[in-house]
Amino acid sequence: MRPWKPAVVRFYFDADVLGLAKVLVQVRADVTYPGDPGGTLHRRTRPACPITTTAVKDDVWIPQVASLGWLIITRDSRIARNRAEIAAVRDSGARMVALAGPEAVGTWAQLEALCCQWRALERRLDEPGPFIYSATRTALRPVSLN
Repeated sequence: MRPWKPAVVRFYFDADVLGLAKVLVQVRADVTYPGDPGGTLHRRTRPACPITTTAVKDDVWIPQVASLGWLIITRDSRIARNRAEIAAVRDSGARMVALAGPEAVGTWAQLEALCCQWRALERRLDEPGPFIYSATRTALRPVSLN
Protein backbone atom coordinates (compact mmCIF):
# COMPACT_ATOMS: atom_id res chain seq x y z
CA MET A 1 0.00 0.00 0.00
CA ARG A 2 1.44 3.37 -0.95
CA PRO A 3 1.42 6.29 1.51
CA TRP A 4 -1.22 8.99 1.21
CA LYS A 5 -0.26 12.41 -0.09
CA PRO A 6 0.11 15.21 2.45
CA ALA A 7 -2.83 17.57 2.81
CA VAL A 8 -2.22 21.26 2.25
CA VAL A 9 -3.69 23.11 5.22
CA ARG A 10 -5.17 26.48 4.22
CA PHE A 11 -7.59 27.32 7.05
CA TYR A 12 -6.91 27.64 10.77
CA PHE A 13 -9.96 27.67 13.07
CA ASP A 14 -9.40 29.47 16.37
CA ALA A 15 -10.25 27.91 19.73
CA ASP A 16 -13.46 29.92 19.94
CA VAL A 17 -14.91 27.96 16.99
CA LEU A 18 -13.57 24.56 18.01
CA GLY A 19 -16.90 22.78 17.55
CA LEU A 20 -17.13 24.09 13.99
CA ALA A 21 -13.53 23.05 13.28
CA LYS A 22 -14.13 19.51 14.51
CA VAL A 23 -17.09 19.21 12.12
CA LEU A 24 -15.14 20.59 9.17
CA VAL A 25 -12.07 18.33 9.54
CA GLN A 26 -14.43 15.44 8.85
CA VAL A 27 -15.18 16.78 5.35
CA ARG A 28 -12.16 18.96 4.43
CA ALA A 29 -8.48 18.01 4.51
CA ASP A 30 -7.32 21.66 4.41
CA VAL A 31 -8.62 22.67 7.87
CA THR A 32 -6.87 22.56 11.24
CA TYR A 33 -7.42 23.87 14.77
CA PRO A 34 -5.49 24.14 18.06
CA GLY A 35 -4.82 20.66 19.40
CA ASP A 36 -5.69 18.96 16.09
CA PRO A 37 -3.91 15.58 16.15
CA GLY A 38 -4.00 15.45 12.34
CA GLY A 39 -5.75 12.82 10.28
CA THR A 40 -6.39 11.33 6.88
CA LEU A 41 -9.29 12.30 4.66
CA HIS A 42 -9.78 11.66 0.94
CA ARG A 43 -6.32 10.07 0.69
CA ARG A 44 -4.70 13.20 2.11
CA THR A 45 -2.93 13.20 5.46
CA ARG A 46 -3.19 16.37 7.53
CA PRO A 47 -0.34 16.86 10.01
CA ALA A 48 -0.92 17.65 13.66
CA CYS A 49 -1.45 21.36 14.26
CA PRO A 50 1.64 23.17 15.58
CA ILE A 51 -0.65 25.08 17.97
CA THR A 52 -1.04 22.23 20.44
CA THR A 53 -3.47 23.73 22.93
CA THR A 54 -6.33 26.20 23.08
CA ALA A 55 -4.52 28.05 25.90
CA VAL A 56 -1.99 29.74 23.57
CA LYS A 57 -2.36 33.53 23.69
CA ASP A 58 -3.41 35.53 20.61
CA ASP A 59 -0.09 37.37 20.40
CA VAL A 60 1.67 33.99 20.10
CA TRP A 61 -0.57 31.93 17.81
CA ILE A 62 -1.61 34.71 15.38
CA PRO A 63 1.98 35.37 14.16
CA GLN A 64 2.70 31.64 14.04
CA VAL A 65 -0.39 30.91 11.94
CA ALA A 66 0.32 33.96 9.74
CA SER A 67 3.84 32.67 9.06
CA LEU A 68 2.31 29.44 7.74
CA GLY A 69 0.09 31.38 5.34
CA TRP A 70 -3.16 30.04 6.77
CA LEU A 71 -6.42 32.00 6.70
CA ILE A 72 -7.69 32.36 10.27
CA ILE A 73 -11.36 31.79 11.05
CA THR A 74 -12.48 33.03 14.45
CA ARG A 75 -15.58 34.23 16.26
CA ASP A 76 -15.61 37.79 17.47
CA SER A 77 -18.78 39.83 17.22
CA ARG A 78 -16.85 42.93 18.35
CA ILE A 79 -13.70 42.47 16.27
CA ALA A 80 -13.64 46.16 15.26
CA ARG A 81 -13.16 47.08 18.95
CA ASN A 82 -10.58 44.42 19.84
CA ARG A 83 -7.47 46.59 19.49
CA ALA A 84 -4.98 43.98 20.72
CA GLU A 85 -6.18 41.36 18.22
CA ILE A 86 -6.22 43.92 15.39
CA ALA A 87 -2.64 44.91 16.27
CA ALA A 88 -1.52 41.25 16.28
CA VAL A 89 -3.06 40.74 12.84
CA ARG A 90 -1.58 43.95 11.45
CA ASP A 91 1.90 43.38 12.90
CA SER A 92 2.15 39.77 11.70
CA GLY A 93 0.54 40.23 8.27
CA ALA A 94 -2.17 37.73 9.22
CA ARG A 95 -5.35 37.11 7.26
CA MET A 96 -8.45 36.73 9.43
CA VAL A 97 -12.19 36.28 9.05
CA ALA A 98 -14.31 36.80 12.15
CA LEU A 99 -17.79 35.30 12.30
CA ALA A 100 -20.01 38.02 13.74
CA GLY A 101 -23.57 38.75 14.81
CA PRO A 102 -26.15 36.07 15.59
CA GLU A 103 -24.29 33.79 13.13
CA ALA A 104 -21.39 33.64 15.57
CA VAL A 105 -23.36 31.80 18.25
CA GLY A 106 -23.50 28.01 18.12
CA THR A 107 -21.92 25.52 15.78
CA TRP A 108 -24.95 25.23 13.47
CA ALA A 109 -25.26 29.00 12.92
CA GLN A 110 -21.49 29.25 12.42
CA LEU A 111 -21.61 26.46 9.84
CA GLU A 112 -24.46 28.16 7.99
CA ALA A 113 -22.63 31.50 7.85
CA LEU A 114 -19.42 29.83 6.78
CA CYS A 115 -21.09 27.86 4.00
CA CYS A 116 -22.85 30.99 2.73
CA GLN A 117 -19.51 32.82 2.53
CA TRP A 118 -17.25 29.89 1.57
CA ARG A 119 -16.52 30.94 -2.01
CA ALA A 120 -15.73 34.48 -0.87
CA LEU A 121 -13.40 33.04 1.80
CA GLU A 122 -11.58 30.94 -0.76
CA ARG A 123 -11.00 34.07 -2.85
CA ARG A 124 -9.34 35.64 0.21
CA LEU A 125 -6.69 32.90 0.12
CA ASP A 126 -5.03 34.78 -2.76
CA GLU A 127 -5.27 38.16 -1.02
CA PRO A 128 -2.13 39.29 0.82
CA GLY A 129 -2.43 40.20 4.49
CA PRO A 130 -2.85 41.80 6.77
CA PHE A 131 -6.62 41.94 6.74
CA ILE A 132 -9.67 41.18 8.82
CA TYR A 133 -13.14 40.59 7.44
CA SER A 134 -16.30 40.35 9.47
CA ALA A 135 -18.55 37.58 8.16
CA THR A 136 -22.25 36.98 8.58
CA ARG A 137 -24.54 34.74 6.59
CA THR A 138 -25.31 37.60 4.19
CA ALA A 139 -22.14 39.73 4.09
CA LEU A 140 -18.36 39.77 4.21
CA ARG A 141 -17.12 43.22 5.24
CA PRO A 142 -13.58 44.52 5.76
CA VAL A 143 -12.61 45.68 9.25
CA SER A 144 -10.31 48.68 9.58
CA LEU A 145 -6.86 47.80 10.90
CA ASN A 146 -6.27 51.38 12.12
